[in-house]
Amino acid sequence: MQLLKEAIREKGNVLSNDVLKVDHFLNHQVDTNLMIAIGLEFAKRFENEKITKVLTIESSGIAPSLMAANKLDVPLIFARKKKSLTMNNNVFVSQVYSFTKRETNDITVSKDFLQENDRVLIIDDFLANGQAAKGLIDIVKQAKAEVAGFGIVIEKSFQDGREQLIDAGYRVESLARIHSLENGQVHFVDELAKTN
Repeated sequence: MQLLKEAIREKGNVLSNDVLKVDHFLNHQVDTNLMIAIGLEFAKRFENEKITKVLTIESSGIAPSLMAANKLDVPLIFARKKKSLTMNNNVFVSQVYSFTKRETNDITVSKDFLQENDRVLIIDDFLANGQAAKGLIDIVKQAKAEVAGFGIVIEKSFQDGREQLIDAGYRVESLARIHSLENGQVHFVDELAKTN
C-alpha cells in the first residue's frame, strides 16, 4: 500500500534495527485519512470471507480496525489489556508479551461479544514475533469461533511472526512488509524484490 509506505518513510522513526516508531500517524497521533484508506484496503481484501466480527488489541489496533469494521459493516471488538471495574469474570483471557514494552499483559474479551458461529478478522498495527496474534487466536479459540485471517498494518518480515501464522494455516494480509531497518533506513520487501 503505497500511501502507507510513504507515511512510514516520511513520518516513521527508526530507533534500532528492530524498532520502528510510528507515533506521528498510527499509535499516538492518528492520521484519520490514512486510517480510512487502510480500513478500505483491509475490507477489500477480506470482502468475500463472510466476516462477522473484527478483533484487535488496545490501543494502537483500534483506529485501523474501526475503519475496516465500518466498511465491512460488522462490530469491532478490542481486547482490553486492563480489566475494568465494569467487567465481570465472564471473559476470555489470554497472555501477550510485548517486545517493545518488555512486559506481559493479560488481555480480555467479554464472552458476550464472541460466539462460536463468528468468523473473525484479526487486525493489528504491527506483526513482529506474533505474540499479540497468538493471544488473539487463543481468545477466538476459547469462544469456539473461527479466525478468517489477519490484517496487519506494518509487518516486520525479518522477524518470524508471519512465518508462524502461515505455518499454522492462517491467511495474512500485510499492507507494508519491512525487510529491514538496518542503518536507520526502512527497506520494504516488495521494493527489494524489484531490485533483484
